[in-house]
Amino acid sequence: MFVQYKTVSINGINIFYREAGNTSNPTILLLHGFPSSSHMYRNLINKLMGEYHVIAPDYPGFGNSDQPVMTEFEYTFDNLTLLINKFVEKLQLEKFSLYIQDYGAPVGLRLAAKHPE
Repeated sequence: MFVQYKTVSINGINIFYREAGNTSNPTILLLHGFPSSSHMYRNLINKLMGEYHVIAPDYPGFGNSDQPVMTEFEYTFDNLTLLINKFVEKLQLEKFSLYIQDYGAPVGLRLAAKHPE
């Protein structure tokens, strides 16, 4: 088992993410803090991937994701939540648990409020 490094385009922005584990296992979405990226979860991903399907994206402007200029992307928690919601939809993650830290909290909690199921 190994970690895969992938990129997906959301609204014309390339979002980098790490993915590991069997997709038939429960999914955990890891949302990173500031100033960081999915790299902060590299050791946790290795520990979880045996029992879980793990996804850890980099927000725009962080890690290996694109960094749109501020006139083209609104760097607010509301907008980051909209983008991560589209990311979740694009990856077809229908049921998942959230692991949030720092910046991940306002994004993840907004995402959970939007989809309480």
